[in-house]
Amino acid sequence: MGDDMTNDVHEHEIEDVSREEAEAIEQQATEVPFDADKAARLETIRQMALSGELEYSDESEEIVEALIETIGQRDENFGRFQSMAAEHQNYQRRAAMNENEARISARQGVVQALIPLLDHFEMALMQDPEKVSAKDVIAGVEMIRSEFVRMLSGYGVSAIEPKVGDEFDPGPHAAMMQQSAEGVEPGHISLVMGIGYKLGDRVIRPAKVGVAPDESSDNGEGEG
Repeated sequence: MGDDMTNDVHEHEIEDVSREEAEAIEQQATEVPFDADKAARLETIRQMALSGELEYSDESEEIVEALIETIGQRDENFGRFQSMAAEHQNYQRRAAMNENEARISARQGVVQALIPLLDHFEMALMQDPEKVSAKDVIAGVEMIRSEFVRMLSGYGVSAIEPKVGDEFDPGPHAAMMQQSAEGVEPGHISLVMGIGYKLGDRVIRPAKVGVAPDESSDNGEGEG
């Protein structure tokens, strides 16, 4: 009879432990203090349930089956998580490599376009200064400039070239000074000091201009 009582107590303890495990599974999403000893004990129970070493009463059979099923789902989800994490790391690595390769390719394209300009400079410097006139030098500079402009246009760069009398636009134009000019209305460009450039629709450098002042307001201030 003593053995029967011992078995009953043992089965009762296993049943209580199994219920405790079930409650722990239901409370996974709640914020509870981490207990390392308890976590180790629960993991031992999980492993025993999976291996069939866990002893339990008939009343606890459904709880243990639910536990085993939950463990299987956990392991499956964890495997998917590991796979997704590995795929994400590979994606990040490939994206970084592609970004770096794109930067190198862009720089290479610019350098390849500039090299012919260097060849023109080398040819110009090889000329005998005793035999080259100022007119020839200017013609050579104009040729190099045209080649440079052509190269920039291939990258979508265009010049901003305002004319005297054009209305001042603070986007593509930078007012360097106020200066009156005959026939130029106030708020319009009276002097072009330097052309600007834009890449597509984005202004890289505005054109430097002088703007005709509002003469009526100046006169009004003087009369006061």
